Amino acid sequence: MSKDKAEHKANRIQAKALAQKSVTSLAGVGPQMALKLAKVHVHTAQDVLFHLPHRYEDRTTVTDLGALRPNLSTVVIAQIDLAQVVFGRRRSLLVCISDGTGSLAIRLFYFNRSQEKSFQRGLWVKCFGEVRLGAKGYEMIHPEYRVSQSEPEGGLDTTLTPVYPTTEGVSQALWRKITDQALQNELPKLQELVDSDCLPNEMQGVYQSSSLQHAIHALHRPSVGVDLNNMQQATSSAHQRLILEELIAHHFSLRKSRDARAHELAPVLEKDPIKAQSFLHNLGFTLTGAQRRVCAEVESDLSRSSPTMRLIQGDVGSGKTVVAAFAMLQAACSGVQCVLMAPTELLADQHYITLGKWFGELGIDVGWLASKTPAKQKRETLERLAAGDLLVAVGTHALIQDAVNYKHLGLVVIDEQHRFGVEQRLALRSKTPAGQVPHQLVMTATPIPRTLAMTFYADLEVSSIDELPPGRKLVETVVMPAQSKRAEVIQRVKAACTAGRQVYWVCPLIDESEALEAQAATLTEQELKDTLTGLRVGLVHGRLKPKEKEGVMKDFRNGDIDLLVATTVIEVGVDVPNASLMIIENAERMGLAQLHQLRGRVGRGSEQSFCILLYQMPLSQHAKLRLKILRETNDGFVIAQKDLEIRGAGELLGTRQTGSITFKVADLIRDQHLLPFIDESATKLAAKTPQLIEPLIDRWIGSKEEYVNA
Repeated sequence: MSKDKAEHKANRIQAKALAQKSVTSLAGVGPQMALKLAKVHVHTAQDVLFHLPHRYEDRTTVTDLGALRPNLSTVVIAQIDLAQVVFGRRRSLLVCISDGTGSLAIRLFYFNRSQEKSFQRGLWVKCFGEVRLGAKGYEMIHPEYRVSQSEPEGGLDTTLTPVYPTTEGVSQALWRKITDQALQNELPKLQELVDSDCLPNEMQGVYQSSSLQHAIHALHRPSVGVDLNNMQQATSSAHQRLILEELIAHHFSLRKSRDARAHELAPVLEKDPIKAQSFLHNLGFTLTGAQRRVCAEVESDLSRSSPTMRLIQGDVGSGKTVVAAFAMLQAACSGVQCVLMAPTELLADQHYITLGKWFGELGIDVGWLASKTPAKQKRETLERLAAGDLLVAVGTHALIQDAVNYKHLGLVVIDEQHRFGVEQRLALRSKTPAGQVPHQLVMTATPIPRTLAMTFYADLEVSSIDELPPGRKLVETVVMPAQSKRAEVIQRVKAACTAGRQVYWVCPLIDESEALEAQAATLTEQELKDTLTGLRVGLVHGRLKPKEKEGVMKDFRNGDIDLLVATTVIEVGVDVPNASLMIIENAERMGLAQLHQLRGRVGRGSEQSFCILLYQMPLSQHAKLRLKILRETNDGFVIAQKDLEIRGAGELLGTRQTGSITFKVADLIRDQHLLPFIDESATKLAAKTPQLIEPLIDRWIGSKEEYVNA
């Protein structure tokens, strides 16, 4: 055996041993704590090393009270002037402190008698927390603090303090305790698995600038004097070294998923040309060129015995549903069952109505299954699905419950895929006949920017419906302050309804809240009824019973309601062409994607439509940016790119949900300059050291790898 091969073998054995060492080997981690750590996918000592901090706090520097500013997290040292229990909306302990340069209030909502007595006038307090602007000046809510007789010196720590992603019942103190042990005892055993010679020349310098062990230690325990901004921006050589390795590991994981699927079997679905032609003829409209192109791509996928995994993305109103229906028709005509799963009953019901109309004319029954489906109807639907008599079903999470059995499930369509956790998608895969997996189509009206799609969805085929139906006019968007323009907006609503159009008025809350100064739907409905006495005003929100909700929506679709006051339950799936005006309250509280989705409820007819974004002052910089973007563009692909830059890849892709794959240190937007080198690097590594691919995947993804197959 050559020296290189012997070394690689030793590395592989060492890596395997570390990857299998239970987290319970660390002091302070018993069986119960191990169960809690498992919720964040920490099962082994190696997982602890790769559970990296997601931010850092600077507890090394003391700031004078006179130099404080809002949103600053810092250490302060001052004397206690006053401590008293105050009563307002909530009982709290208020401690007033000063240092000669300024004053600050410390407020505790949860405290005991001992804490209350410890804050004596004249004593000193050193505390760390985030500065907020309260009703009477700056304050800190529940800071970390120490009370002393004499004036203390220095900060709370000598180096930057890591803050770890965590779960309920696992404190930051415990994370620091177990990472201390792992760094001391396990880090020396960590082996290099990526040969830098396999990297492009541009990347070799990045990789060789820091060893793996040094990089891991530097992120867990930053050195004295390290700049906080550099650590937060991940610009250090240690960060760059780990980012590159993590991106390569994820790329290998996606390759593995694609390779595994090539050996899986899915039912071959044959198109019925006669029924397909009848379906298209009965639609009442002509498909766009983009829809025809994507239909052809899907038809080709489904006719093969290897399972398809295709992402269909398109802006709101681009016509994704008809593409999904065309695919489901191909399945039904082949005698294979297919399901369409939507995240809300409102959206699922919309699909049920639409597919029922389209398929009913072809003699194909469509079943409905949701949590609130009447017992008798649910029982009949379950029996027909189990027997294979029902070929098409639409519903919510109810489609994947244990009681649901399918005779021959061959196609799964997931709408608004980012609204589901990967467990739901895996659950549908498990309900197929032994030896087969279903074809999968996932749809989103939140387009994925090309760079991100190529990296994160490397195991999926991606189709874009990048053309709106003819006759559609762009929605004009205006931004207005609610305080001064509300009366004007109400008159605009009256004018639109008087002209025979319909209007949405969206509120972020159902009922009034003391915690949030946001307009509530119930209060708004009453206000608009009182002001616009001649109009028919309806209300829909998530707490309504399904029949009540559907009754209101049916009345709105039929034109029996002029003005619909709603929460964001109407964000997706509601299609009323006569609605031409959308009002969104507290738009500053919503994300770009959600605002764009809501705006997409209008502009579905031939009339010019408008969207008014009402905001409350003061506006944060992010809120100003979001509203500016919405005002300037209707292009969902542009909005998706901006949303990604503001919020990050995790939220856009739905990967923050339980059990899904998230990056530990990489960020696809921040680190996109590395993406062009990943595929080349992975190809060279696979050729030179294929035996190290599995340990590399296990190191960075571990127990979450199964979710790649979702």
